[in-house]
Amino acid sequence: MKKFFSTALMRGLFWQLIGTLVGAGLVTGIRAIMGLSTTDTFFFTEPAWVLGAFFGVLFFLAGNGSVTDWFKWARGIETPEHHEEHYSGWEKYFNVSLDHKVIGIQYTVTALLLISIGGLFALIFRTELAESGLQFLTLDMKLFGQNGPQLYNTLMSLHGMIMIVSILLGVAGIINYVVPLLLGAQDMAFPRLNAFSYWIAVPAAVLLLMSLVLGGFGTGWTGYPPLSARAPVGVQMFFLGVWTAGWSSILGALNVIATVIRMRSKGMTAMRMPIFVWAAVATSIIAMTATQLIGLSFQLVMFQRLLGMGFFDPAKGGNPVLFQHLFWFYSHPAVYVFVLPGLGVISELLPVFARKPLFGYRWIAMSSMGIALVGFLVWAHHMFTSGMNEYLRVPFMYSTLLVAIPTGVKFFSWVATIWKGKLSFETPMLFVVGAIVVFLMGGLTGPPNATISVDLHLHDTYFIVGHFHDTIFGGFVFPFFAALYYWFPKATGRRMNETLGKIHFWLMTPSFFVLTLGMMDVGLLGMRRRIVDYDPALGFDNVHLVMTIAGYLIGLSVMIFIYNFFNSIKKGEKAEGNVWNSRSPEWQVPSPMPTHNYDQPFEVVGEPYDYGLPGSKYVEFIVPAAKSKHK
Repeated sequence: MKKFFSTALMRGLFWQLIGTLVGAGLVTGIRAIMGLSTTDTFFFTEPAWVLGAFFGVLFFLAGNGSVTDWFKWARGIETPEHHEEHYSGWEKYFNVSLDHKVIGIQYTVTALLLISIGGLFALIFRTELAESGLQFLTLDMKLFGQNGPQLYNTLMSLHGMIMIVSILLGVAGIINYVVPLLLGAQDMAFPRLNAFSYWIAVPAAVLLLMSLVLGGFGTGWTGYPPLSARAPVGVQMFFLGVWTAGWSSILGALNVIATVIRMRSKGMTAMRMPIFVWAAVATSIIAMTATQLIGLSFQLVMFQRLLGMGFFDPAKGGNPVLFQHLFWFYSHPAVYVFVLPGLGVISELLPVFARKPLFGYRWIAMSSMGIALVGFLVWAHHMFTSGMNEYLRVPFMYSTLLVAIPTGVKFFSWVATIWKGKLSFETPMLFVVGAIVVFLMGGLTGPPNATISVDLHLHDTYFIVGHFHDTIFGGFVFPFFAALYYWFPKATGRRMNETLGKIHFWLMTPSFFVLTLGMMDVGLLGMRRRIVDYDPALGFDNVHLVMTIAGYLIGLSVMIFIYNFFNSIKKGEKAEGNVWNSRSPEWQVPSPMPTHNYDQPFEVVGEPYDYGLPGSKYVEFIVPAAKSKHK
């Protein structure tokens, strides 16, 4: 226990608390000197909380050691390249590490923790919706300074943003762990920047959760003004948390692009790269170039609240629709930040379990880049009901529908890969097939939302909620679980329990279909999203009860997965050899992966997905010259 409390994580959290108090105290002192403080506003003012939260992030990073090497370098002190020799076992996952594999696991476990928290929030407000009328989130209840409906709005809003941040961290986890292994690299291009990108996300998550106890916020995950300009101080923690998490996304994306460009193995040309690497590059291009826009939009609302600026205040010459343009210019491409890695996982794993070459490799690779490009041209379909100029609607409708073309390329390639394949249905393959079907539902329900006439009726209904959950679960959550089951043996040297894995799949999948189809059903009947109650005369009670039961079953399936995950680390069946009979280079060496990945470099001598072709080989390990002479 003593070791745990001395880890970088706990040091960082301690210094984040100190930094928050220091920043808040500084503002309070200045206000006292200027004669602005009163008994009611002493210390707990909005400027105090905002500066305190900002200082808390800086103190966290300084206190946990993730910037120590840079400070030493600035003072002319030589720093070691790696710190792994200082920690072993569980300790290295709670301390600053420069090993991309450790960082990938840190990202992944943090994502699972946040998914659990966000899912718990969803179950709370979903339980309230199980029956019309206020059940336990009542008007006279008080919790965290909020009554029932206000707390509902906060939990609903936090559910959305915590899930989004958790998915971003899950994306980073898979990419960090897998991409260097697929490329044959020893590590990421910038190991210290890689560690910093992870650790800055931790205080960001803390800030998001702080919003719950600082009055909350009822804006939804979008944070639209003027509602966000009038919300309690909790909305500032929400803004600052997302702003901070954005740095993690931007810097991580920069690192991935540099790694792919500079650190590929000999013979690995662009068209011989594993398909997941293409997905990671497309994702990183979006994250590196668009994340600034959501940070900017939230920062401007922060300034409007703190400094009285009128960016989105019509009374001061501002325009709230401007916020929507800034916000959605990132937040729709962000869907592809979530989805593209998931689609890359599907394309990576499908040939392994179909024992066939991946059909249309080059088309799938280019379709990822096409989605990334077209994704920047579709943001305003979220604004068809905002009062934007009518002549802008039609081009955005067509550009949105255009995204279906590169996405369709992937679907047809997957179907062709499956066709006449020698399919085996281990747990990773089950989640791959589940991902294809669920994402297809998200894809088929998307074009109606892109069509102006239909969207004017469906916008802000539960139909949109169902469509979005299909897209995200099919595009990322199902592939995320597939990736975890698939690469778990590589990370730990043990396999996850197959029986529990299949229970997880068969419990979650039908429950999810029931949930999202129910959402779309009540949405088509006119039920609005983001509301705490509904009229019993509408007849939605039975549908909501069934959806709530389905939600709990999904939560139970995730609990089974989490138990399987952590129990298998110590007690799982040992993974010996190439457990999936894969051609990929990381499976040609023993598990778990050595610290520096490959003791012998390899050369790419063939195509990555030529499964079932006699005599074909993807990589060939280079024998050192001395050993070659001896032979």
